Amino acid sequence: MIGIPAVSHVLPSLEIIRELVARGHRVTYANDPAMTDLITATGAEFIPCTSVLPVTDNNWPDDPIAAMSLFLEDAVQALPQLRAAYDHDPADLYLYDIGAYAARALAESQDRPVMQLSPTFVGWKGYDQDVAAHVRQLPGADVYRAEFTQWLAGCGASTTDVDTFSGRPAHALALIPRAMQPNADQVDTDTVTFVGPCLGPRSGEGVWTRPADAENVLLVSLGSAYTRRPEFYRQCLAAYGNLPGWHVVLQIGKYTDPRELGAIPPNVEVHSWVPQMTVLEQADAFVTHAGMGSCNEALFTGVPMIVVPQAVDQFLNADRLVELGVARRIDTPEATAETLRTALSELVADPEVARRSARLRADVRAEGGSLRAADLIENLLG
Repeated sequence: MIGIPAVSHVLPSLEIIRELVARGHRVTYANDPAMTDLITATGAEFIPCTSVLPVTDNNWPDDPIAAMSLFLEDAVQALPQLRAAYDHDPADLYLYDIGAYAARALAESQDRPVMQLSPTFVGWKGYDQDVAAHVRQLPGADVYRAEFTQWLAGCGASTTDVDTFSGRPAHALALIPRAMQPNADQVDTDTVTFVGPCLGPRSGEGVWTRPADAENVLLVSLGSAYTRRPEFYRQCLAAYGNLPGWHVVLQIGKYTDPRELGAIPPNVEVHSWVPQMTVLEQADAFVTHAGMGSCNEALFTGVPMIVVPQAVDQFLNADRLVELGVARRIDTPEATAETLRTALSELVADPEVARRSARLRADVRAEGGSLRAADLIENLLG
C-alpha cells in the first residue's frame, strides 16, 4: 500500500490493511514518517517515503491547479524513494491512494497489478464533460498537464495519458457508501466496486464514555484540517451551551486555542481531538464539516447531521446528505447560534430523518467493508 500523509486518506484504508495482515499476507505500507504510528498499529511493515505535501500546517493553496500541482510535485520526488524500496523486492500487488501517483507509475514500470483505494467519490461516465472539461479551462491547466505528460513519458509508466492515469484506474475500491457517490448509476462497475466504509475498533485512539445523566449527546467537529474556526465554535457554544437535555462534545482541532472560546458552559466538554467513531456510536446528533470520512462514520452509526461544509468536496457531500434526508445544511456565514439551535431542534424532531438514518445505516453495513475489500484484493492477487 502506498499513500499520502493526510489522516483523512490514511484512516479509510487501515482496516483493510489490518485484515490482509490477519489473513497471512506480507503487507508493507509506504507513507511519510508522520503516519508511522497509525500504520504500524495494523501489523503492516512501514516503509518511509517522505512527502512534500503541506499537510502538517494545512497550508493548501486556494487555486485548484496549484493544489493539483502539489500532488504532481510530490509524485516526482516520491518515485525515486519508492524505487529504492521496491525495485529489488517488487510487490505482487500494489494498492494506492488516489493522491499517490508515484505508486501507479511504479507498478506499471514493474508490470505488476495495481488497485486504487479511493477514500472519496470516483469518476463517472460523464465526469469528463461535467467536471474535468471545466478544470482544463482554468489558468495554468495547460502548463500543469504538459508537466504531467512529460513526467509520465520518463517515469516508466505504461499509461501516458494524463486523464487516464490520474482518473481511470483499471481496478478501484471505493471506500464510501454508494449512496454518497454522485451519478452512481453512471459509474463503471466493471472497474469500480463500492465496499462502503472500512471501519473497525480503534483501540489506540482512546475512549469516551457517555455521561450517565446525558439525555442526548451532540458531537461538534470540523475534522482534522479546516479547524481554525473560533467564531464558529463560539456560535456553537451560544447555541448548545446550557441547552436542556443535551450534553455537547466540542472538538476544536489543533489550530484553535481554547482560551479564544470564552466561558465554557457546564454541559459542554472541549477537546483538541476526540475518538470520533467512539463518540458517534453513543451520539444522537452530529455537527460536521461533511468530510467524507465523517460522513461515512455518521452514516455507519445512523447519526443525523447538521452539515457546515468548509472546503473541497465537503459542499457536494453536504448537498448529498440533504438529498438523502439525513441532514440539514448551514453554510459558515449563516451559522449563528439561532440557526444552529433551530436546525438541531428540527433534525431530532423529524421522524423521517430517523427512519432514513436507520435505513442508510443498514445499507452501508451491508456493502461489506474491509472483509469484502480484502476478498476483492485477494481475487486480484489470484
